[in-house]
Amino acid sequence: MTSTFKSDIIRPDEIERYLEDGADFIDEDLIHRTLAENRRPDRARVHDILAKSKNIETLTPAETAALLHVDDLDLLEEMRAAALEVKLKVYDNRIVTFAPLYMSNHCVNNCAYCGFRSENTGMERRKLSMEEVAAETRALTGTHGHKRLIVVYGEHPESDIDYITESIDTVYRQSVETRGGHSCIRRVNVNAAPMPIDHLRRLPEVGIGTFQVFQETYHRETYRRVHGSHHLKSDYRWRLYAMHRAMEAGIDDVGIGALFGLYDWRFEVMGLLHHARELERRFDGIGPHTISFPRLEPAQNAPATTDTRYRVGDADFLKLVTVLRLAVPYTGMICTAREPAAIRDETVHRGVTQMDASTRIGIGAYSADEKDGQHEERQQFMLGDTRSLDELIRDMARQGFITSFCTAGYRIGRTGERIMHLLRSCKEGHFCKLNAVLTFREWLDDFGTGETRRIGEELIRSELGSLAFNGKAQRRQFDDYYRRTSAGERDLYI
Repeated sequence: MTSTFKSDIIRPDEIERYLEDGADFIDEDLIHRTLAENRRPDRARVHDILAKSKNIETLTPAETAALLHVDDLDLLEEMRAAALEVKLKVYDNRIVTFAPLYMSNHCVNNCAYCGFRSENTGMERRKLSMEEVAAETRALTGTHGHKRLIVVYGEHPESDIDYITESIDTVYRQSVETRGGHSCIRRVNVNAAPMPIDHLRRLPEVGIGTFQVFQETYHRETYRRVHGSHHLKSDYRWRLYAMHRAMEAGIDDVGIGALFGLYDWRFEVMGLLHHARELERRFDGIGPHTISFPRLEPAQNAPATTDTRYRVGDADFLKLVTVLRLAVPYTGMICTAREPAAIRDETVHRGVTQMDASTRIGIGAYSADEKDGQHEERQQFMLGDTRSLDELIRDMARQGFITSFCTAGYRIGRTGERIMHLLRSCKEGHFCKLNAVLTFREWLDDFGTGETRRIGEELIRSELGSLAFNGKAQRRQFDDYYRRTSAGERDLYI
């Protein structure tokens, strides 16, 4: 890495402007003290906390710490039920799907948990050309039927802001004919390294959706241990304030996350909560659009993945998902294909709203149509769930969840402050449910296989019989759009 690249990225004034009396918003002593003081919550207090969450109010650190320490089996089941109730109240029975598209695996950093780390000489390094980006996009839209992507970039001069914006524009320009109409990507979310504000301002110009940066760990000593002290990613606060800069740059929707397994999972949940509350405080009540909670997975030549001190078991993982849903009830929650299918299916009943499917994380793996398994020398980590989108949709439909491909809200201005109001007031789910049915109809006609179509048709009939409308005009509009979608029109939304 050249010193010029590092100095062009990290701007000290874009950290210091957010500090208060020289301190950032992660107070480790306070987090540890809050966890210690709330180790033995009684049943009445837990019930009060659950009632607050059901009212779609962000929990306090003390309330969240109390839930983290619940070990009574009956109370844990009540928490699970409350988490699902909150999800259904805010998001209805929808599941949003997407695919990750890795654009490059060149990286200047040396993260101890990542296969892309600079010292991993066994990794096959690649960056997609624009022709390859187009081919990958056409495979995702034409073969799998995806409408949303999360595009992923290593931190490196070869994948700078110019490359990021050009590749996003290339994705949006692809369209593929299907058996019922045509298919294209309608929303591109971005997972990239922290950027300065002038770089971030270029992302809305190319139609970015959500901008994701995960802190990885909120614990400073662990952060130093796994990231070193002389790489670009070594700067804890530059990463910590990535979302502040994004929102200041005009990006309405931001996504936060932590990599569970690097440090104590309870501490990381508290870090995520403090992050969400800090964004709400700074930006007029606008918190994170999504929260992600990946678990540490095996990766080539990544020493931290074999360190079991803080490994998170399945029971604790499901518990932290439940607590996050209750603590930040308005936010979208993403469970990725790092997790095995059975765990992912269970997280949907604990508040998860988004999942990836047909996931391949080797560079160029979609257009190559690789069917011979995963390749450690090409991937950032190993996957736990390799179900196709068709299989995932079928499994979700069996459980009563409808897969939504709707991106309408983002294209007609239901973002930022507006969407936060709609989510907190539980009104956004109404629009999204109508559009979910339209887009599900579209996907079944274009891509659904035999058994998936059969189960999907049953779910469609059930949904059509239970939809609620804001008056007769909206009902007429929906009926018209449904008829036209069935006849082959695409991308109609309320």
